[in-house]
Amino acid sequence: MRYPLNFLAILALSIAIVSCSPAEPKPQEATVTAQRAQPMKGVVEDVLSKEEQDALTADMVIQSFKEGNDRFLRNDLTARDHSEQVRKSTLAQFPKAIVLSCVDSRVPVEDVFDRGIGDVFVARVAGNFVNEDILGSMEFACKVSGSKLILVMGHEHCGAVKAAVDDVKLGNITPMLAKIRPTVDKVVYDGDRTSKNDEFVHMVCESNVQHTIEQIRLNSPILKEMEDKGEIKIVGAVYDMDNGKVDFLQ
Repeated sequence: MRYPLNFLAILALSIAIVSCSPAEPKPQEATVTAQRAQPMKGVVEDVLSKEEQDALTADMVIQSFKEGNDRFLRNDLTARDHSEQVRKSTLAQFPKAIVLSCVDSRVPVEDVFDRGIGDVFVARVAGNFVNEDILGSMEFACKVSGSKLILVMGHEHCGAVKAAVDDVKLGNITPMLAKIRPTVDKVVYDGDRTSKNDEFVHMVCESNVQHTIEQIRLNSPILKEMEDKGEIKIVGAVYDMDNGKVDFLQ
């Protein structure tokens, strides 16, 4: 059967229009799109002030971290107006603590403790060890900026710890792991001392946190003196990625 040219042209145009039309979004996608179209209203707009920081003690900061972690576990994080917090902290900051954590993307430090902009300094390095640069950052946070707490936070299933356990050799990773390796040797354990043994890896993780704290006190007279005077506390913790809970080692 032969069709007139104008009919074929109309048919071709109709096919083109249909093929270019966006597909109907799935119900779940539509909900997410609607949520993104309406910015979340933050109930917290202010940032920590100098007066509020001065009134804090290290124990108060630890307690606030524990309460924040409880909210994180319940998926009940505080709604914050981050844009407003950015503007209010542009000229000054008075964080309550500095947290030394691993670089692991699965350890979102601020979320884990339900903290906002201006609340915490965060230093991150694979295996949460200290060197001169991180010690200097901690001294700046506490001696210069007034933070009350140094928290060294390791985490379960840490790749750097596992690599140190297995004594991995690879490029610049080798000298990095050399800073963690002594913590492996410190652990007294008669079983399987490889990364396949979760129990042993956990023990090394805690050993590494304790070793890092020892290195802070040993290599930073400034921080050691502040701790001795009761101006700050240096404590450790381990983040459990299986459930999101932070266990403080004290």
